[in-house]
Amino acid sequence: MTRVLVLGGTMFFGKRLVQILLDIGYDVTIATRGRTTDPFGDQVKRIILDRADQESVVKGLENKKWDIIYDQTAYSPNEVKDVLDVVGNNCKHYVFTSTMAVYEYGNKQKEENFDPTTFSFELKDRTQYIGMEGYQEAKRACEAYIVEHAPFPVSIVRFPLVIGPDDYTNRLEDLVVKVKEGKEIEVVSLDNGLGFISSEKASEFLFWLGTKQKEGIWNAALDGFVTHGELLNKIETTVGKSAYVIETEKLSPDTASAYAMKGSWSLSADKANEQGFTFGQLEEVLMYLLPLYASEKR
Repeated sequence: MTRVLVLGGTMFFGKRLVQILLDIGYDVTIATRGRTTDPFGDQVKRIILDRADQESVVKGLENKKWDIIYDQTAYSPNEVKDVLDVVGNNCKHYVFTSTMAVYEYGNKQKEENFDPTTFSFELKDRTQYIGMEGYQEAKRACEAYIVEHAPFPVSIVRFPLVIGPDDYTNRLEDLVVKVKEGKEIEVVSLDNGLGFISSEKASEFLFWLGTKQKEGIWNAALDGFVTHGELLNKIETTVGKSAYVIETEKLSPDTASAYAMKGSWSLSADKANEQGFTFGQLEEVLMYLLPLYASEKR
């Protein structure tokens, strides 16, 4: 039986991934800090570990073998190093969840636009990476460490903004509510482009990469992208109200849109599409989610 370790797996698309793996009949172990409950009961095995505590990683993973490891909880190269050091050769394929933040701003970024083999980094803990720039540096460093040191085949997937009815961050829902209630919304520019993927397709793509053993770096994204202004227009149409929008570079945490980035950020998923993976249309996902978030029953 295929043995799979999911580092994470109790929230959002990680939870969806675990369910897919269980449905196919795999032997699944989830490794978390044990702070979030999950719905899987005795269908999964559980390991309690804290990525910031090297000793707990050793205790949890030492002398165990896996066909696939999905790593969704690493936020520093030290955390990646700890897992690779402990697992050693006891893994057949490793899938790392990264982000479009490894790229500079720009629409339709392609995989080759950030090459982790050329990125110089220091081994740091997650507490040393502050804000968006810190997050960007951390994920770049994670990728760089993996491609240099992983002793087994690797897939790295870069996700754009993830949306879905199970989105615990509530970013898109908060934006809908702000428009609905006439609250001030700050953006840097209404012309900045935004790229998205659904939680459903994110989990399916992770499963595809691991089970098909698709090595290398992969972008994932729904077909199509919107500007911040176009997204707000869609929300306005859905709720029947005009958005109260202010364009400014001096954003306030209380009034800024969760998608108020300094520039456009979206991905080209042509590589995955050419290999036969279908992500679906952004427009269709928004047509489902926006009315859901605008509903009085939410």
